[in-house]
Amino acid sequence: MMSTNKEMVLFEHIGELRKRLMWVLVFLIIGMGAGLYVAKPVLLYLQKLPPANGLEWHVFSPWDALRLYMSFSLVIGFIVTMPVLMYQIWAFVSPGLRDTERGAAIKYLPFAVLLYLLGLAFGYFVVFPMAFHFSTSISGSLNIIETYGAAQYFSFMFNIIIPLSILFELPIIVMFLTKIRLLNPARLSKFRRLAYMVLVILAAVITPPDAISAILVFVPMVVLYEFSVVLSGMIYRKQLAQDAAWEQEYGKK
Repeated sequence: MMSTNKEMVLFEHIGELRKRLMWVLVFLIIGMGAGLYVAKPVLLYLQKLPPANGLEWHVFSPWDALRLYMSFSLVIGFIVTMPVLMYQIWAFVSPGLRDTERGAAIKYLPFAVLLYLLGLAFGYFVVFPMAFHFSTSISGSLNIIETYGAAQYFSFMFNIIIPLSILFELPIIVMFLTKIRLLNPARLSKFRRLAYMVLVILAAVITPPDAISAILVFVPMVVLYEFSVVLSGMIYRKQLAQDAAWEQEYGKK
């Protein structure tokens, strides 16, 4: 009988998860539709911004223009869907949280969106131009004539800015996991060396293969990690104070 109840609860959770994933998929499709609509003016605008200004874009197959539209559509759809995805994740886990944790978690959502946009801006205005100029400098040193495919240009750009925008969610993720007591400052400090090694690898992967570029990306990542440790400590101390107050009140009873 108990096994049957557990299976029913499991199927209910799976059904709930499927429903929320469907909502995410619906908003992704809507975002992709909006992306197709705004792709042309956005592309024309980005042509005027560095490092694209002054460049001639080319297509190397009849499918490249369509590929460019679809890539833009997918990325814009992803950007639009991120806040919805965050909310659906919160709504899925919120029944297992206490009232104080549930209220605090939903307050994180606007900051999660803000950090996501900051990550996009940092990736586009800092890391992407740096990576682009490094790559073009190599072409110039080898006397190679630079001919840029539009689809390849934006694929290069998206491969840099999208991972960075996701990495900028680290403080919110750490705060949330601390709030539900899966993380604490001691654990974060214990795994600091491992975290730094992972950040070094990520910085090397998403930047050109030179030390300066990797350091310029690695340093903000370290700042984000240490900022996350500080936020975790603030939340953890409040939790300890609340636990102590509860124990004191419970002891009086």
